[in-house]
Amino acid sequence: MTKSNLFGKGGWTPSRIESANGKTFLITGANTGAGFEATRILLSKGAKVVMLNRSPSKSHDAIATLKQEFGNEANVSYIRLDLSSLSAVRQSAKEILSQVPTIDALICNAAIAQISTQQLTEDGFESQLGVNHYGHFLLCGLLFDRINESKGRIVVVASEGHKMGLRTMQFNDMNWDKNYNPNKVYSQSKLAQMMFAYELQDKVKAHNKHVQVFVCHPGASNTTLIRESANWVTRISWSFMVKIGLAQSAEKGAYPEVMCATENNLKQRAYYGPTGLMNFGGPVGEGKLEEFAVDKEVLTKLWAVSEEATDFTWSF
Repeated sequence: MTKSNLFGKGGWTPSRIESANGKTFLITGANTGAGFEATRILLSKGAKVVMLNRSPSKSHDAIATLKQEFGNEANVSYIRLDLSSLSAVRQSAKEILSQVPTIDALICNAAIAQISTQQLTEDGFESQLGVNHYGHFLLCGLLFDRINESKGRIVVVASEGHKMGLRTMQFNDMNWDKNYNPNKVYSQSKLAQMMFAYELQDKVKAHNKHVQVFVCHPGASNTTLIRESANWVTRISWSFMVKIGLAQSAEKGAYPEVMCATENNLKQRAYYGPTGLMNFGGPVGEGKLEEFAVDKEVLTKLWAVSEEATDFTWSF
């Protein structure tokens, strides 16, 4: 079930962006997939984009490709970011703050998915929760003041997968040591990202800050997210979806995050993405925000758990 589309039958498209000249966008996981396509769209509108990626070689290749398309004057750069390491996130944030004077939007796009067997980050977190949630939680906190200075935005890229698990946090075993399941753990990590965003909205309002926070999802997009890390059943199922055309292009998968980073007059307590069959694709607009994703008791507890886990207390 979706709401009537604010942008008409065809939904939101990048044609609505008149110009992004003078705007600076940071995108995590921007050297491939939807993050790369979001970078392309924003560069085509005159924006400055700073890609935050783990791989230097892939980043250099991506920049070369983009400059071949848009010319050497394309304002695209790269700062290394490894979301699986809290110390690395802190170091990257220092570099960002020293090199990027203005942040108009931070798009939290990077993710890992369906890791077939339990893996832990160097900080001892289950890897999907550690990368998708804790890494972004810390990064957003470290950059928040800079984003607030420009009355900027934080865009959290979630997933329809948030509906496929427990629909809450397994607080008594966040690492799923006793009952690890790649899909359910991925679901928890994406739900955690959403809950972080909605709790941040409440805190921004309570402290009279100027950051807008949006949540979106890319639908079923043909990106590199599901690869060798997934089990064979997931890989085969995904390959079948791609073959029969249920998975849309990575470019269209980027539309929701670009929309949330640029479009005026969007509602914040909302969930945006494709609104077609099963929300896999179709016109981009506002979808249904499930009640469990905004359960205030869980939101508040997750925030406290996340501050303790990352050893970072947000200051408003």
